Amino acid sequence: MIAVTNIELYRYEIHSLLKAFYPREQVKVFVGEPDVRKYPEPAFLRVDFQPDHIEMKIHPEGEPQAGSDHKELAAGDAEREPLIRREEAPEGTLFDQKSTACKTAAKHLLYGMLSDYTDTVLPWGELIGIRPTKIAMTRLRAGDTVREAAAFMEREHLVSPEKAALAAQIAERERKILSGIHYENGFSLYVGIPFCPTTCLYCSFTSYPLSSWKTRVNEYLDALEKEMAASAPLFKGRILDTLYIGGGTPTTLEPNESERLISMIRQYFDTGALQEFTVEAGRPDSINAEKLVVLKACGVSRISVNPQTMRDRTLQLIGRQHSAAQTVEAFRLAREAGFDNINMDIILGLPGETSEDVQYTIDVIRELGPDDLTVHSLAVKRASRLQKWIEKNGFSSINNTDESMKIAARGAEQMGMHPYYLYRQKNMSGNFENVGYAKDGKAGIYNILIMEEKQSILALGAGSISKGVFPGGRIERCDDAKEVSIYIDHIDEMIERKRKMFSV
Repeated sequence: MIAVTNIELYRYEIHSLLKAFYPREQVKVFVGEPDVRKYPEPAFLRVDFQPDHIEMKIHPEGEPQAGSDHKELAAGDAEREPLIRREEAPEGTLFDQKSTACKTAAKHLLYGMLSDYTDTVLPWGELIGIRPTKIAMTRLRAGDTVREAAAFMEREHLVSPEKAALAAQIAERERKILSGIHYENGFSLYVGIPFCPTTCLYCSFTSYPLSSWKTRVNEYLDALEKEMAASAPLFKGRILDTLYIGGGTPTTLEPNESERLISMIRQYFDTGALQEFTVEAGRPDSINAEKLVVLKACGVSRISVNPQTMRDRTLQLIGRQHSAAQTVEAFRLAREAGFDNINMDIILGLPGETSEDVQYTIDVIRELGPDDLTVHSLAVKRASRLQKWIEKNGFSSINNTDESMKIAARGAEQMGMHPYYLYRQKNMSGNFENVGYAKDGKAGIYNILIMEEKQSILALGAGSISKGVFPGGRIERCDDAKEVSIYIDHIDEMIERKRKMFSV
């Protein structure tokens, strides 16, 4: 699918919407030469749609009107002649200038044509961002009720009533959960451990097989300690609200290595006011009783034991070298170690899985009774091995459905959980979303903060990205090198990046 436009302003929107409607096709957007003829103003946006390409261009008054030389056809017309539609610039604006009104009008025009032509309605309408709850949150802060915030999303962004209500309800729940967070004088801390037992088929995170780094883990921890020592003074006097050790798989560390890591954190940062301390245990094949006892003794309050699926055949296909039985055993060990806040992650749309597989996974998880369930829609990342797998095996077996999403939602409700955070990703199967469900008092606070973007997050370790939230809502980011050896060898450069961003 190829798109041509004569203005750079809408290139991202055109690409994202085309990709949402044509996920299995390669989408390219070309920016042609602008119209240099002299007209009073670019008066309307016109879309010419044909089966293999579209043209979305700004036209001045005096150009041919829609339908003057082409026939406008309704969706499903067998002739499939070119569709032409046009949109007037919102009053007081021009399509060749940046404005929210013009961008919305352009997206509505393109979305409407694509929806009619393909007979498809996207659950999130023309929204292409990853944080739809921020829209609902903004409306709630402006004084809207939950119902009014949902209606705004339906009207202004063409979101389905079901998804609009979900976003508004989650935004309201987020406000309550975050009521005790120190936005202005607080921060959160992320520490990345980039090692895994193996790399999963779908993974695009920074992770390296532990087997090749086993003898160099302490070298990595040395670099982390240097980064901690240099970064901690930048947040002196500020309150540390949440601490998250992620990866990779942090529980690939041996018990003594985990003790060293957490001792380092407590040495350089004041953890006395922590509202949450999470370690992403993740892979069941990285968990044993000794590791769990150490984490509990070190003050960890929340962990993840992530099955992704309870079907052994799928686990083997995606490179998770453990069985569903090992997941059940790891969960049992975590309970025995005293953890009363355990999250489990699942992924919908894994290769070859059907709604029956999702129901089976949910049934097994319900018997275990976790406190938090994160439901991911499979996202096909260019950097993952899954992309190559699809190129070889085809796209047909990668299919998340509305039915699967509802099965997971019902299962969470049956376990006494409520949805509390939500985000979207590019190239998600079924164009759905990721949703976190939790029992009362068990929500993952850091998960909300990373999406809410209202508090600075100091991130340490290979592949981590720090986020600075400054007065006026300005947000800056700085990243650490993804490659572990580069991170270790150039740790001074990582430190300097943070000093430049946070010293203000």
